[in-house]
Amino acid sequence: MASTFAGIEIGKRSLMAHTQQISTAGHNISNADTEGYSRQRVQIKTMDPLYRADLSRAETPGQLGQGSCIESITRLRDELLDQRIVAQGNQESYWETREKYYSMIEDIYNEPDEISVRGNMDKYWQGWQELSMYPESQAARQAIVTRGESLAESIQQRFKSLSGVGSLINGDIEGSVRQVNDIAKQIASINSEIVKSKAVGDNPNDLMDRRDVLVEKLSKLANITSDNRDSDEFMVHLDGHILVQGHLARGFDVEPVTDNSGYSKVVWNDTGADAHISGGSLGALIELRDVDIRNEIQSLNTMTMNFADLVNDVHRNAVGANNVTGIDFFSQQPFVTDASGNYDRNGDGTNDSSYVFRFTGTNRLNPQEKVGLDGEMVLSGKNGNVTVPYHATDTIEEVIARINDSDGEVKAYLDRNSRLVLKATTAANAENPDFVIRHIEDSGLFLTGYSGILSMTGPEGAYDFARADAVSSLRQDAQFAVSPVQNPAAYISVNQEIKTDVLSVAAAYPVRGRALSGDGRAAVEIASIRNTYVMIGKDRTFDDYFANSVTNVGLKGEQAETNYLSQNAVMNDLRGLRDSISGVNIDEELADIIKFQHGYNAAAKFVSVMDSLLDTVINRLGV
Repeated sequence: MASTFAGIEIGKRSLMAHTQQISTAGHNISNADTEGYSRQRVQIKTMDPLYRADLSRAETPGQLGQGSCIESITRLRDELLDQRIVAQGNQESYWETREKYYSMIEDIYNEPDEISVRGNMDKYWQGWQELSMYPESQAARQAIVTRGESLAESIQQRFKSLSGVGSLINGDIEGSVRQVNDIAKQIASINSEIVKSKAVGDNPNDLMDRRDVLVEKLSKLANITSDNRDSDEFMVHLDGHILVQGHLARGFDVEPVTDNSGYSKVVWNDTGADAHISGGSLGALIELRDVDIRNEIQSLNTMTMNFADLVNDVHRNAVGANNVTGIDFFSQQPFVTDASGNYDRNGDGTNDSSYVFRFTGTNRLNPQEKVGLDGEMVLSGKNGNVTVPYHATDTIEEVIARINDSDGEVKAYLDRNSRLVLKATTAANAENPDFVIRHIEDSGLFLTGYSGILSMTGPEGAYDFARADAVSSLRQDAQFAVSPVQNPAAYISVNQEIKTDVLSVAAAYPVRGRALSGDGRAAVEIASIRNTYVMIGKDRTFDDYFANSVTNVGLKGEQAETNYLSQNAVMNDLRGLRDSISGVNIDEELADIIKFQHGYNAAAKFVSVMDSLLDTVINRLGV
């Protein structure tokens, strides 16, 4: 038969079980507002019965119940839902970050009309139109100089504003990297504590909640996934690479980029390899800095460089009221002082590259004339070279359009003398220099004898910037211009000679070295640049540039805002569903406490009854 005191033991276990249930409910209530806390429940099971194999009669039970016991204390979580929140969280923070910074970029472009780059450029063109009508006017010349200075200052201000946003983003990147490293270390430390706790049979619910909170925070910084298939080795992956494995955590460092931008790149601190981070706020910051801001600055630099180059090309060939010629209107700063553009790119003390921005052919071309030639041009492109074919039935205009519509980083147009001009654009790949023609080759005669740029056909006559004196591949009388210093938008200014003497502003073309009275041909030509197809990057005119730049920023800002609101709505639904499962409901916990209290009272009454029975047996039998 069972022990006489078995009832007391059953009652004790019941009291302990209900006490733990009441304590757990109180723990839930006290953590109702704790970030990431999951409500816990006490799992009760029946105590293993006593087996009495020697009692074989049917009237005698073979197993004697021993009441209840606490099996475990578990937290209520939906692991699949948690994984979805982690996977989706990086998109919400990605678009939130882009939306925030595009608001800043939009503010840069939303300048008041009277001080905007577009407004100042319109006034600048108007100044040249006025000078073309009154070529003898000193006041008109002064207006051009003043408006030119205002335009240069507004361009510089836009560059400073964009660069300022880039520097701000770079600071956020460095801060986010430190945050990722800190969270990864905390997760690894908690993993170690969880393993120790599980090793002795405990359920470290609060530690796992803390880890889940950290994982969710990390998912907002980068595109991560977590893997808990091996309960002893919780892992976090970032874009396919292990970031945390059990008690070990990897991290990142930031190193300065070698392009004089002042920016930092993110590398793995154990291997030194470049880290490629997508998604999350960190991925958005890197993309904003290295793609969006870089593209906006490159676009501004392209417009500035071509604008100054085109105005200077006309102005230096024209003559001012003081009969001075050969002066650039805007100051240009060549990247190298060598007249042939030779440059020591690898820093070993020997020139090994040629930095040339523009080629101009020697022959006059008719845009409507058919070339009568077949061949292929090979031009430097975003990733390697691109091939541009031409055929005998193509007109000059069609060949130029084909060059400009290709993915090559070389653009073409006919200048005021109907000569073919090839210009370098900014480079899509950060490893390539901006405004440097890297490769020009022609299998036929279009770039050689027809337009007069290259001296020979085929690979042996190709121009390639990866050698010194590469301009030797050009025709002897072909013109070229050395590449400018990086970021021409940062230093564009009116030539000091012109500011000192406004009569140097050229409105006429020289006749026997002098300006004829009433000649405003040069002023007309400069004013006409405004609506001439001059191919500034992918934009064909300056008006196209301003229209496209504002539209591009506005649409990207709208896209970021729309996607953020969409992702935020999705995440709110997921968080609401998780709260319905794991969140603490005060009313529900209070109801449970009352239920457990009644159970405790019943168990206490049972113990009291058993105590009374034992008292009768022990103290009163036989009296």
